[in-house]
Formats: sequence, C-alpha cells, structure tokens
Amino acid sequence: MRDDDMGSRHAVVVGGGLAGVTAALQLADAGVGVTLLEGRPRLGGLAFSFRRNDLTVDNGQHVYLRCCTAYRWFLDRVDGAHLAPLQDRLDVPVLDVAPARGPRLGRLRRTALPVPLHLAAGLATYPHLSLAERASVGRAALALGKLDPADPALDGIDFATWLGRHGQSRRTVEALWDLVGVATLNATAPNASMGLAAMVFKTGLLSEPGAADIGWARVPLGDLHDTLARKALDSAGVRTELSTRVRRISRAGLGRWEVEVEGERLEADTVVLAVPQREAHALLPQGALDDPDRLLDIGTAPILNIHVLYDRKVLRRPFFAALGTPVQWVFDRTEASGLQGGQYLALSQSAAQDEIDAPVAVLRERYLPELERLLPAARGATVSDFFVTRERTATFAPAPGVGRLRPGARTRAPGLYLAGSWTATGWPATMESAVRSGFSAAGAALSALGRHHEHPLKEAA
Repeated sequence: MRDDDMGSRHAVVVGGGLAGVTAALQLADAGVGVTLLEGRPRLGGLAFSFRRNDLTVDNGQHVYLRCCTAYRWFLDRVDGAHLAPLQDRLDVPVLDVAPARGPRLGRLRRTALPVPLHLAAGLATYPHLSLAERASVGRAALALGKLDPADPALDGIDFATWLGRHGQSRRTVEALWDLVGVATLNATAPNASMGLAAMVFKTGLLSEPGAADIGWARVPLGDLHDTLARKALDSAGVRTELSTRVRRISRAGLGRWEVEVEGERLEADTVVLAVPQREAHALLPQGALDDPDRLLDIGTAPILNIHVLYDRKVLRRPFFAALGTPVQWVFDRTEASGLQGGQYLALSQSAAQDEIDAPVAVLRERYLPELERLLPAARGATVSDFFVTRERTATFAPAPGVGRLRPGARTRAPGLYLAGSWTATGWPATMESAVRSGFSAAGAALSALGRHHEHPLKEAA
C-alpha cells in the first residue's frame, strides 16, 4: 500500500463499520485522499449479513426511524434508500398473550395531527393499558418533553426512577416504555441512563409527528452496508483494504501519523479511529486522552437473535412486538433472505444478558412454544431450521453515568480523531449514532486541515 499518490493531504480511517465508512466518504468528498482499513473481510461492522446454505442471513434485525437523519443521509449516499423504506405512518402491532382468551392485538400508531396530539388517538385506544394508565402516560410524556437530554444531571439517574416519580406503573413500563426503550437503548428502564432515554423518547415521539415512523432493510444488510458502501467508497476514490488489521498508530514527525499494518506502514496527516472502545483503547498512542482507561469503563450489552424457518406462512404482517412472553420483536425476513417456500421469522432479543450464552437447544425449547402462543398458525407447522446469532458486545451499555465516559471526536493528539456509536453523539448505540460520529470525526479533521466542507446535516454536527 502506498499513500504518496493520494494528493497533498491523506487520511487513514481505521474501521469499516458505519462510522468509518461515513468518515471516509466525508473526507474523500472534501478532496482528501483516504485509505480505509478494516480487519474483517467485509464492511458494515455489527450490521452485516452472511450465507447459511441457500439463505442470506442478517446477524440481527436493525431498524431506524424517520428522525434518524444521519443514517438516512448514509442510505442516500450509498444509493440504498429505496431498499430500506420507511413506513408511511408509525404503526406497531403489539400482541399480548397474557389474557386467558388468547393473544390480544393492540397498535401503537400516530395520526397526522401536530405533536403531541399525533399520539393521542393511538394511546386512547391502546388496549394493553387501563384508562388511568393511559392518562398517566400522557402526563409523563408532557413532563419528558420539557427535559433537556443533554443535562448532565439526567445522565446520573436511571429511567425507571424517573418513571416512578411520574406515576408510571409496572404495567405501563412493560407495555409501553420498555417496549420501545429496550429495543432502542438495549437496556431495561432500571439500567438505562435517563439522559439517553429522554433523548430517545423526546426525539422519536415528541419532536415532529413522523419522527418515529419505522424503516428497515428489505434486502440483506450486507447489500447496503458492504456492497453499496464499497461501491460508494470506490467511486469517491477511497482505497479500501479489507482483512487488514492495524497493529500500531504512532507519530511520524512533522505533524504526521504512521499507521502500521502487517508488512506496511502508511503515513497520513489525519487518522480516524473508528473501532469499538476497547480496540480504540489498545491503539491510542500515549497522551491522546487525559484518562484513556475511562474507555474501558464503558460497558457493553448483548443482543440475541433467534432465527426460525417454518414450512408455511405463519405470520401475515411484516413485524410485531409482544407482551406477556419472553419474545420481544419478530420480523418476517422471508423475502430478504431469498427463502423459497415457507416463512423465515427473526426474533430480536435486546438486553439479553440472561440468555446470550444459552445453548441452542434450550432456546429452541423456550421460544418455539412462545411463538405458537403468539401465532396460532404456527401450531402444527414444521420447523425446518432453528439457529441463533449472538452479539455479545452489540452496543455500549447505556447505564446511568455513561455520558461522562463517552469521549468526543477530538483527542489531545492533533490529527487523531475518534468515531463510533460509543463516542459522545448524544444518541444510544444505534446506526444513527455511528453515522453521526463519522460526521463529527470527519468534520473535526477537515477543520484542522483547513478544508471547508458543508456539513450534510447541520443538526448532526
């Protein structure tokens, strides 16, 4: 690998997840020569696909919301927005299997009315809460709307404590706040920073009527985050090196950096370190952060994904959420996977600390009966395949106090920047947070290089 033919300014981006790809595209679009190094044989980070027999399988179900403006930019930039469309209007089917008479269907949906009236009709008819509980939700939502998610005091308390202070019953937390919060924060209310929870609910539900409309890929994630991303990088002139692990980052003198990989040393004016926090800690040169060990204090949280193939169609809607059962969210991945005949359901189980290491046989025995409780059509259907994917460090843990641990894009070392969903984006560990971190790192680098570049999303800066 050579970098002397890449122009007068050169950047090396370490990490080919959404953060790294975004930073690389932003830098290249501003006229900087970029080399992107990724240790895996693919791009996409923890939002990827793989082959299993004749199927293309996503490692986990990923969704985004209309308010995720940075990730929507990413989809547009790689020419993939049409492959991951948004709902016309928020509509979440919620099945409760607790009633003795069988599963009861409710819906969380919005109207076109202004905030907060856009949710009023849906909440008024939500059957999984009593009239008094629905009224209490409205009062809590109004209080939440007055909060500043960036207030450091909110980061120090947990979401459950705040909900309790605002009259939310255990049932209300289960049937509404955790239904949404566990999926977006990857933590239950007692284990989630109130600051991050306020950010999720205020931005997603109380910023504009359509903010929480849901989008998801109708194709394998690898088509978006690897194939199309690689095409965009190539078109932008980025040199992408896969299966290339960085061994060391050090100063090269005269304000430049040296990035060492097996058999090569690359010099650069700028380095963006877009890898998980523990990997970043291992690669950071001495003095780059005041207290680098704080990165090791940022915990991680797992997500378990359960994949079930039936010999016939058992679900007639694209997805649903569930109550009264260990099952959290279920998506139909039949068409996206390329399955011919039958149906492929993917269960996304967040905050899965208790099950992440459970044997497949145990999970099968636990979840197949639950799916039959939720989906009567599954009773008697043949299960042709059952497997799991485990992301033990899927996200950073959004625990109270995590905000003070998350570093910004700039380090104390001129020319060295950090990116990743775990950095100080203000968002939990989502695809949105990853892309925003790429914006921030590239923006800081371009400013230092004296390159003017219009930020694609001013609110994401």
